[in-house]
Amino acid sequence: MRLQKFLARAGAASRRGSENLMTAGRVTVNGEVVTELGSKVDPLVDEVAVDGRVVRLADGPVTLMLHKPAGYVTTMSDPQGRPTVAELVPAAEHPGLFPIGRLDRDTTGLLLFSTDGEMGHALLRPRGHVEKVYTALVEGRPSAAQLAHLREGIELDDGPTLPARAALVEAEAAAAALAVLDVPPAAPEGASRQYARACSARARDRSIVRIGLHEGRKRQVRRMLAAIGHPVLALHRDTFGPVGLGGLPRGAWRVLEPAEVHALERAVGR
Repeated sequence: MRLQKFLARAGAASRRGSENLMTAGRVTVNGEVVTELGSKVDPLVDEVAVDGRVVRLADGPVTLMLHKPAGYVTTMSDPQGRPTVAELVPAAEHPGLFPIGRLDRDTTGLLLFSTDGEMGHALLRPRGHVEKVYTALVEGRPSAAQLAHLREGIELDDGPTLPARAALVEAEAAAAALAVLDVPPAAPEGASRQYARACSARARDRSIVRIGLHEGRKRQVRRMLAAIGHPVLALHRDTFGPVGLGGLPRGAWRVLEPAEVHALERAVGR
């Protein structure tokens, strides 16, 4: 079997990612570094390792979820030295682990990771994009007409959006949503201006909107709500397709159950 195909089937990375691992000198076969693409291995005889960790076909791909806290950028490395989500997940144990999509630095909530490149691409491709649901604390209170505008699709600088699910969160549900957003009643000393506004908004003119999207443009929820005149103060992703955070604590991760992986695969027609 070609080495890059072996690595992809074992869940080390996607096929292209496996080629990158090889050319970077991170793959060994029986203790020898192999960089030549097209090299072959016998899965029953040869010992293949990535960064010193033995990889086997029986291991299979790994998909996990992270409850992302604010302050981390969604990348596995950052040349600017900012905190990254790679610091919060077992990247060293699962070579080729990558985030499926992005959450911006200030957004919290569900972020999926996988070593299964094909599923990651399937979940993100525009034609098969699964719904992702967000809870947003916004300035002011959107009117029924403004929410209807979101449901119909609105024009952004990179084109019209697809129709979205959008509704105000009221009463007891709003109190629960504020707890999820984790916005304290008073901003700590040295907090950013936006965070301070979010904290003070708890006691005055603010509301909570739940919005479901079938797209994944950069900062799309924030841009859509700003476009109707209600800038986002705090944002949290609740679900990714059929998968939700449940009681996973902020900053923690867990491997998805087989039933959850199968549900994601069904959602994209795999």
